[in-house]
Amino acid sequence: MSPPQTFTAWCNSHLRKAGTQIENIEEDFRDGLKLMLLLEVISGERLAKPERGKMRVHKISNVNKALHYITSKGVKLVSIGAEEIVDGNAKMTLGMIWTIILRFAIQDISVEGTRMSIWKDGLGFCALIHRHRPELIDYGKLRKDDPMTNLNTAFDVAEKYLDIPKMLDAEDIVGTARPDEKAIMTYVSSFYHAFSGAQKAETAANRICKVLAVNQENEQLMEDYEKLASDLLEWIRRTIPWLENRAPENTMLAMQQKLEDFRDYRRQHKPPKVQEKCQLEINFNTLQTKLRLSNRPAFMPSEGKMVSDVSNAWGGLEGAEKGYEEWLLNEIRRLERLDHLAEKFRQKAATHEAWTEGKEEMLQARDFETASLSEIKALLKKHEAFESDLAAHQDRVEQIAAIAQELNELDYYDSPSVNSRCQRICDRWDALGALTQKRSDALQRTEKLLETIDELYLEFAKRAAPFNNWMEGAMEDLQDTFIVHTIEEIQGLSTAHEQFKATLPDADKERGAILGIHNEIAKIVATYHVNMAGTNPYTTINPQGINAKWDKVRQLVPQRDQALIEEHARQQNNERLRRQFANQANVIGPWIQTKMEEIGRISIEMHGTLEDQLTHLRQYEKNIVNYKPKIDQLEGDHQLIQEALIFDNKHTNYTMEHIRVGWEQLLTTIARTINEIENQILTRDAKGISQDQMNEFRASFNHFDRVSFTEKRPYREEEGEAEFSRIMSIVDPNRVGVVTFQAFIDFMSRETADTDTADQVMASFKVLAGDKNFIMADELRRELPPDQAEYCIARMAPYSGTDAVPGALDYMSFSTALYGESDL
Repeated sequence: MSPPQTFTAWCNSHLRKAGTQIENIEEDFRDGLKLMLLLEVISGERLAKPERGKMRVHKISNVNKALHYITSKGVKLVSIGAEEIVDGNAKMTLGMIWTIILRFAIQDISVEGTRMSIWKDGLGFCALIHRHRPELIDYGKLRKDDPMTNLNTAFDVAEKYLDIPKMLDAEDIVGTARPDEKAIMTYVSSFYHAFSGAQKAETAANRICKVLAVNQENEQLMEDYEKLASDLLEWIRRTIPWLENRAPENTMLAMQQKLEDFRDYRRQHKPPKVQEKCQLEINFNTLQTKLRLSNRPAFMPSEGKMVSDVSNAWGGLEGAEKGYEEWLLNEIRRLERLDHLAEKFRQKAATHEAWTEGKEEMLQARDFETASLSEIKALLKKHEAFESDLAAHQDRVEQIAAIAQELNELDYYDSPSVNSRCQRICDRWDALGALTQKRSDALQRTEKLLETIDELYLEFAKRAAPFNNWMEGAMEDLQDTFIVHTIEEIQGLSTAHEQFKATLPDADKERGAILGIHNEIAKIVATYHVNMAGTNPYTTINPQGINAKWDKVRQLVPQRDQALIEEHARQQNNERLRRQFANQANVIGPWIQTKMEEIGRISIEMHGTLEDQLTHLRQYEKNIVNYKPKIDQLEGDHQLIQEALIFDNKHTNYTMEHIRVGWEQLLTTIARTINEIENQILTRDAKGISQDQMNEFRASFNHFDRVSFTEKRPYREEEGEAEFSRIMSIVDPNRVGVVTFQAFIDFMSRETADTDTADQVMASFKVLAGDKNFIMADELRRELPPDQAEYCIARMAPYSGTDAVPGALDYMSFSTALYGESDL
């Protein structure tokens, strides 16, 4: 190629970026328009607005604007005027183009004329390509004695793979003793600029890869946090309704099964969730530290998934646990009381129903109508004895009604049958009262006619009835079930039982006296041959019945003794369980409190390097974890206490719930303190902080911690107050009034940190885009690794500027979004 052809190819390599080309330098530059466009493309600057007219004066004005711009860059134009260019002077036009090439393409390139031989044999061009793109040319196979092949290989590769137009022919160099130096320099400058742009693109791509890798890692950490928080909140959401279910059971066995299910939840299901909650807080703190170190905005979890939201939900869970456990124990007490009352009701009802059996028929009998006077008097006395007996049974009926009422108030599951039976007893009792009054009236009317009464039978009936009632009451008391919870209560029952046993001799004397009355009657009958038709007319009680009940009472007394002895032994065992639990709880409780206080002091009075502190804390954590068997042993003692239905313990103020909460807080606190030291190490290494600086930061922070970091400083000038407000907005962005040591370290070191910025990333993308305001997907795929190129393409918005082309992507908004300055 001739120099004009070389210069034309060089110009077109730049003009095609603006969507145009030239064919003839002398002709196409005459109006000055493409000349001005060429200067704008190669310089990246805007020239004065060109004249669009076709008159000579317009063309001269445009050429003058181009020449004025060239001279403004320090280029001295000799004998080159606008008129010569407009008139198509080839020599002047080529001289001007050579001047432009020297200024904008070759100025920073040194091509020694004395060494033109390195270009003439083609090895120089091939070596230049191999240096930057070794995969395009196998330099080892080139031969110095074959320049034509070498040159054609270099020119073809440059045009095909490097987008450098062919500006020379191999024959122009090989077939000439001294090739045109200007043409070669122009051609070499195109290689220089092509490879210079590639290096910039590689640097820009590396920066973008680094930024994108950090962003991708942070996004994965955010996704992991969101999933862990969602899973934990979902578990709490599912668990709380179960704990809030207060559907009562009808039997003690069913309620005890619920209590066992609750223990399984405490032992098996909750502990892993406690660890997940602790891990969630650690992950959140680590993520925030990494975001601060990479100059990214703080992570804000989805609504309802903040650490505080999880903590609040956890608090609701623990409140539900406490309420559920209290409800279970109260329900067990209630069912225990209900079973006792129901049995007592059945016993009293059965005794009363047995007593009332046949009473209505007796009261409705008309036997007095045909009876003799003595028989009438006997019937009257018998009725009086019955009334006495009826009055004695009034208390039992009232007890039956009171027990039924209490069963209703305690929501006994079989209350309908209890109410029905109680109503029958009351109705029958009212009927007995009415019949009794009716018969009494009839006998009193007949009393004037019938005056005889058998005093001995009457005395027997009067004394036998209360004694019979006493025996029935004694049998009820001896068979009555009892519920006690302390040694004192069972001792009280034993004392009352001993007092009852002390009355038995007097009762036996009364029995003998009553039987003596009956014996006296038999003696009189035998002595006086009285005609006794039937039994005692005043009572249905007979000696056989009295003796049978007395034998029953004597039989029940030792049985009651044995029951009290067994209950006393059970209460002694319960007391042993209380003391066993209290002895351990009174040691473990203060131990947990002491460890909490020690951790608090350790977190403030840190000594040695951070690694030493971390090692010390981990050893401290190990010692705490090794204490876990004592907690488990206490849990076992607590289970024995609950299985024994022990509801209070006067020997300690610590409950198992207190111990559990304290233990969980202790584990969480030591884990949080270790995480804080790990984050400090991460910050120290990332910021390049020395151990002495870290110690100085800790001393300063502890000083501020004692005097209140948010205390007003004695600034008097408005500028000082503004600076203090700026500092507080950095270390306490949420205005909660608390400054962590991590935030304090970040503040002390962030001003000098070498971190990437949105402007730097934007400038890197501009290099990859060839100085355009947008970038194409093919350019991203060419310059970036595949995964990161696709990451950018998926997240970049379409470019909408005036110079947009189809498929253009907006790298500017993407860069600012990476640093939280806009939405991604």
